[in-house]
Amino acid sequence: MKACPCGSSQNFSDCCEPFLKGTKKAPTAEKLMRSRYSAFATGQLDYVEKTHIPSGRKDLDMEGVTSWATNSEWLGLEIRETEKGTEKDSTGKVEFKCKFIFNGAEQTHHELSTFEKVDGEWFFVDGVMRNNTVRRSEPKIGRNDPCSCGSGKKAKKCCLQ
Repeated sequence: MKACPCGSSQNFSDCCEPFLKGTKKAPTAEKLMRSRYSAFATGQLDYVEKTHIPSGRKDLDMEGVTSWATNSEWLGLEIRETEKGTEKDSTGKVEFKCKFIFNGAEQTHHELSTFEKVDGEWFFVDGVMRNNTVRRSEPKIGRNDPCSCGSGKKAKKCCLQ
Protein backbone atom coordinates (compact mmCIF):
# COMPACT_ATOMS: atom_id res chain seq x y z
CA MET A 1 0.00 0.00 0.00
CA LYS A 2 1.31 3.39 -1.00
CA ALA A 3 0.69 6.50 1.16
CA CYS A 4 -1.16 9.32 -0.54
CA PRO A 5 1.12 12.23 -1.52
CA CYS A 6 -1.45 14.71 -0.14
CA GLY A 7 -0.44 13.90 3.44
CA SER A 8 -3.83 12.60 4.56
CA SER A 9 -2.28 9.47 6.15
CA GLN A 10 -4.54 7.34 3.92
CA ASN A 11 -3.54 4.95 1.17
CA PHE A 12 -3.32 6.61 -2.25
CA SER A 13 -5.86 4.11 -3.63
CA ASP A 14 -8.39 5.14 -0.95
CA CYS A 15 -7.67 8.86 -1.01
CA CYS A 16 -6.75 10.84 -4.15
CA GLU A 17 -6.29 8.12 -6.76
CA PRO A 18 -10.06 7.68 -7.47
CA PHE A 19 -10.29 11.43 -8.17
CA LEU A 20 -7.26 11.35 -10.47
CA LYS A 21 -8.66 8.33 -12.34
CA GLY A 22 -12.05 10.03 -12.68
CA THR A 23 -13.98 7.31 -10.86
CA LYS A 24 -15.04 9.77 -8.14
CA LYS A 25 -15.48 13.55 -7.91
CA ALA A 26 -13.90 15.49 -5.05
CA PRO A 27 -16.75 16.21 -2.59
CA THR A 28 -15.13 19.30 -1.02
CA ALA A 29 -12.78 22.11 -2.00
CA GLU A 30 -10.12 20.71 0.35
CA LYS A 31 -10.34 17.25 -1.23
CA LEU A 32 -9.95 18.86 -4.65
CA MET A 33 -6.91 20.80 -3.38
CA ARG A 34 -5.36 17.62 -2.00
CA SER A 35 -6.03 15.70 -5.20
CA ARG A 36 -4.55 18.50 -7.33
CA TYR A 37 -1.39 18.37 -5.20
CA SER A 38 -1.29 14.59 -5.69
CA ALA A 39 -1.63 15.17 -9.44
CA PHE A 40 1.43 17.43 -9.37
CA ALA A 41 3.35 14.92 -7.24
CA THR A 42 2.51 11.95 -9.47
CA GLY A 43 2.79 13.75 -12.82
CA GLN A 44 -0.91 13.37 -13.71
CA LEU A 45 -1.17 16.92 -14.98
CA ASP A 46 -4.18 16.35 -17.20
CA TYR A 47 -6.12 16.29 -13.91
CA VAL A 48 -4.78 19.74 -13.03
CA GLU A 49 -6.13 21.09 -16.31
CA LYS A 50 -9.42 19.18 -16.03
CA THR A 51 -10.11 20.55 -12.52
CA HIS A 52 -9.28 24.15 -13.50
CA ILE A 53 -12.48 26.19 -13.94
CA PRO A 54 -13.46 25.88 -17.64
CA SER A 55 -13.74 29.65 -18.13
CA GLY A 56 -10.10 30.09 -17.05
CA ARG A 57 -8.44 27.22 -18.93
CA LYS A 58 -7.48 29.42 -21.89
CA ASP A 59 -5.18 31.36 -19.53
CA LEU A 60 -3.61 28.22 -18.05
CA ASP A 61 0.00 27.72 -19.17
CA MET A 62 0.07 23.92 -19.21
CA GLU A 63 3.54 23.88 -20.77
CA GLY A 64 4.89 25.88 -17.82
CA VAL A 65 2.88 23.85 -15.30
CA THR A 66 4.19 20.60 -16.80
CA SER A 67 7.80 21.80 -16.78
CA TRP A 68 7.57 22.98 -13.17
CA ALA A 69 5.79 19.84 -11.95
CA THR A 70 7.94 17.26 -13.71
CA ASN A 71 11.19 19.00 -12.77
CA SER A 72 10.27 19.22 -9.09
CA GLU A 73 10.55 16.73 -6.28
CA TRP A 74 7.38 17.09 -4.21
CA LEU A 75 8.03 16.93 -0.46
CA GLY A 76 4.64 17.48 1.16
CA LEU A 77 1.43 19.41 1.53
CA GLU A 78 0.14 21.26 4.58
CA ILE A 79 -3.44 22.53 4.64
CA ARG A 80 -3.37 25.69 6.76
CA GLU A 81 -7.01 26.76 6.75
CA THR A 82 -10.26 26.23 4.88
CA GLU A 83 -13.20 28.59 4.49
CA LYS A 84 -16.48 27.08 3.32
CA GLY A 85 -15.93 24.54 0.53
CA THR A 86 -18.06 21.81 2.13
CA GLU A 87 -20.38 19.52 0.19
CA LYS A 88 -23.22 22.01 0.83
CA ASP A 89 -21.29 25.12 -0.33
CA SER A 90 -20.85 26.53 -3.82
CA THR A 91 -17.58 28.36 -3.11
CA GLY A 92 -14.62 27.74 -0.90
CA LYS A 93 -11.08 28.78 -0.07
CA VAL A 94 -8.14 26.65 0.96
CA GLU A 95 -4.87 28.08 2.28
CA PHE A 96 -1.97 25.68 1.90
CA LYS A 97 1.78 25.33 1.84
CA CYS A 98 3.62 22.77 -0.20
CA LYS A 99 7.32 22.05 -0.20
CA PHE A 100 9.29 20.92 -3.19
CA ILE A 101 12.80 20.86 -4.60
CA PHE A 102 13.28 22.72 -7.87
CA ASN A 103 16.68 23.28 -9.51
CA GLY A 104 18.36 21.77 -6.46
CA ALA A 105 16.82 24.22 -3.97
CA GLU A 106 14.07 23.45 -1.46
CA GLN A 107 11.21 25.89 -1.83
CA THR A 108 7.82 26.54 -0.26
CA HIS A 109 4.73 27.54 -2.21
CA HIS A 110 2.19 29.28 0.08
CA GLU A 111 -1.14 30.07 -1.54
CA LEU A 112 -4.76 30.91 -0.82
CA SER A 113 -6.78 29.10 -3.48
CA THR A 114 -10.36 29.85 -4.47
CA PHE A 115 -12.72 27.08 -5.58
CA GLU A 116 -16.18 27.08 -7.12
CA LYS A 117 -18.72 24.31 -7.53
CA VAL A 118 -20.33 24.18 -10.98
CA ASP A 119 -23.11 21.65 -11.64
CA GLY A 120 -22.13 19.74 -8.51
CA GLU A 121 -18.39 19.56 -9.35
CA TRP A 122 -15.60 21.51 -7.62
CA PHE A 123 -13.12 23.49 -9.74
CA PHE A 124 -10.00 25.52 -8.94
CA VAL A 125 -10.61 29.18 -9.85
CA ASP A 126 -7.40 30.99 -8.89
CA GLY A 127 -4.76 31.37 -6.25
CA VAL A 128 -3.11 34.26 -4.48
CA MET A 129 0.43 33.83 -3.23
CA ARG A 130 0.91 34.36 0.48
CA ASN A 131 4.21 35.44 1.89
CA ASN A 132 5.61 35.73 5.32
CA THR A 133 6.18 39.47 5.39
CA VAL A 134 8.53 40.60 8.12
CA ARG A 135 7.01 43.43 10.12
CA ARG A 136 9.33 45.65 12.10
CA SER A 137 8.30 46.69 15.57
CA GLU A 138 10.26 49.93 15.12
CA PRO A 139 10.70 52.13 12.03
CA LYS A 140 13.56 51.28 9.71
CA ILE A 141 16.54 53.59 10.00
CA GLY A 142 17.44 55.18 6.67
CA ARG A 143 21.00 55.84 5.52
CA ASN A 144 20.67 59.58 6.11
CA ASP A 145 18.93 59.31 9.49
CA PRO A 146 20.88 59.87 12.70
CA CYS A 147 22.47 56.63 13.86
CA SER A 148 20.51 54.79 16.55
CA CYS A 149 23.67 54.34 18.65
CA GLY A 150 23.51 58.01 19.66
CA SER A 151 26.84 59.06 18.10
CA GLY A 152 25.24 62.00 16.30
CA LYS A 153 26.59 60.77 12.94
CA LYS A 154 24.45 59.72 10.00
CA ALA A 155 23.72 56.00 10.09
CA LYS A 156 25.55 55.44 6.75
CA LYS A 157 28.75 56.89 8.28
CA CYS A 158 28.39 54.98 11.55
CA CYS A 159 26.78 51.62 12.31
CA LEU A 160 25.52 50.93 8.76
CA GLN A 161 29.12 50.83 7.47
